[in-house]
Amino acid sequence: MTKEIAYIGLGSNLATPETQINAARNAIAGLAGVSERAFSSLYRSPPMGPQDQPDYINAVMAIETDLSAIELLRHLQQIELDHGRVRKDERWGPRTLDLDILLYGQNIIDQPDLIVPHYGLAERAFVLYPLQEIAPVLEIPGQGKITDLLASCPLDGLVRLS
Repeated sequence: MTKEIAYIGLGSNLATPETQINAARNAIAGLAGVSERAFSSLYRSPPMGPQDQPDYINAVMAIETDLSAIELLRHLQQIELDHGRVRKDERWGPRTLDLDILLYGQNIIDQPDLIVPHYGLAERAFVLYPLQEIAPVLEIPGQGKITDLLASCPLDGLVRLS
């Protein structure tokens, strides 16, 4: 199988989020068939859903992989579970770790448990800004240049951490 460049969104707002993000980064980089290409700065953002929860810490990681998109998804879901992720019916609730495949090469994937490019990518500052930091000339399949998407995406309280 050919290698693909994939971009993964990482987020956490429970159980020392920065520690969760860094541990997830190491776990992803340690997967067989995966090598890290780039990692963004950490960003703090207000929660998307209910506001009675802590701010999120977010980052984006670029990897090169020979795993299929669905294999990568299964590994990411296992890493979430290993970090105490509890899947609830509540959407956008607090979580120890959230890992999303944002992009998988130039592929457009529409399967019951995997949509790539990630369905919220174009409207989410906490995804676009860290993604642009590590891939400034990226073309999002079916959506255009990242610079064009950023032009219509306000920061919405997003803060880059040093």
